[in-house]
Amino acid sequence: MIRTVSIALMVAATSVAAAPPAAAQDALKLAVGQHGNWNTSVPELGQRAGIFKKHGLTLEILYTQGSGETQQAVISNSVDIGTSIGVMGALSAFAKGAPIRVIGAETTGAADYWYALASSPIKGLKDTDGRTMAYSTNGSSTHSIVLAFIKENDLKAKPVATGSPAATLTQVMSGQIDVGWAAPPFGIKEMDEGKIRLIARGGDSAVVRGQTVRVLATTADTLEKRKDAIVRFLDAYRETIDYMYSDNPQVMRDYSEISGVPEPMARRVRDEFFVKSMLDPDKIHGLETIVPEAVKLKYTAVPLTTAQVTKLIQIPPRQR
Repeated sequence: MIRTVSIALMVAATSVAAAPPAAAQDALKLAVGQHGNWNTSVPELGQRAGIFKKHGLTLEILYTQGSGETQQAVISNSVDIGTSIGVMGALSAFAKGAPIRVIGAETTGAADYWYALASSPIKGLKDTDGRTMAYSTNGSSTHSIVLAFIKENDLKAKPVATGSPAATLTQVMSGQIDVGWAAPPFGIKEMDEGKIRLIARGGDSAVVRGQTVRVLATTADTLEKRKDAIVRFLDAYRETIDYMYSDNPQVMRDYSEISGVPEPMARRVRDEFFVKSMLDPDKIHGLETIVPEAVKLKYTAVPLTTAQVTKLIQIPPRQR
């Protein structure tokens, strides 16, 4: 079952959703940020391929406008698992007492990029002083990247939450926002047509290069009470990633349908922007940088201790 909802509707959606055919203990509700991105399509592609079913799981997938909404859905127990949650947002929520638990990495490095209209005088980050710069939602990975851009380059840009890549593109094209954000496949067509100009990539920030920027998360209560289902979810998730990088032609047929782009573009998104290692869920990379950087970017007041990090990050080991 696939849905696109805002956080305001999630609680209602979870209470009225029809019960899936599998036993209740085998059903998991997921909040997934940004419909159509390659990295966020793991649950839907795996479900279409029957991989989660093979592991005894039925997924109900609720799409959000960004990781801020996704994280809130997890913390409020509207869903069992949230994917594509900004790692800085997760650290911040944990530091403030939220019962969030990281159960895997979702993306290491970033394919996200920032752009301006081709007719704009903005050609790089240095040209953004006094301009508006988009990110998805508060606490998201794109939010932390924009803050890092500003800090690292001593910019005077104004960060603005604009929601999804599609909503952001509309705001840029209409002149409401100076610099938009997107993740492939969104915006590639407009870039190829010369309508927009790339001005920065997520990897241009030291906060992103080689570091985990998005995570999979649940709550302490869900992890304790539904540990077996969480373990099976991670195993199915890993198997789905292997499937996504296989030669099976159904992968691209399904992703083309999910993302709404032709199959050649769908393949280009995977092959040009997302090497397989970016989606590896088994390790949070760059914690030695992420933890102190969270303080510099004002996500946490003080660095999390080793004990706190161990409590926050609880990745189930591979079962096979």
